[in-house]
Amino acid sequence: MIPIKLPKEQKQEIVESVKEYFEMERSESIGDIAAEQLLDFMLKELAPYVYNKAIDEARQAVEQKLASIEEELYSLKKPLR
Repeated sequence: MIPIKLPKEQKQEIVESVKEYFEMERSESIGDIAAEQLLDFMLKELAPYVYNKAIDEARQAVEQKLASIEEELYSLKKPLR
């Protein structure tokens, strides 16, 4: 899988969130480098699972929409004698 590349601004926002999490939940202070390394690791490890889940949900949404369209098309048929 192609590694996820986040825009610099988004990555920095997430790094700040990671640092805040460690401070609030674990009473630990970590720096930018540690937070960025943790983020990179989590993206690498979690991305395939999140991606596959998103694909599954998109597939289900498309299947539901197709079923709805199919029902609508059948309802447009004219009755035969």
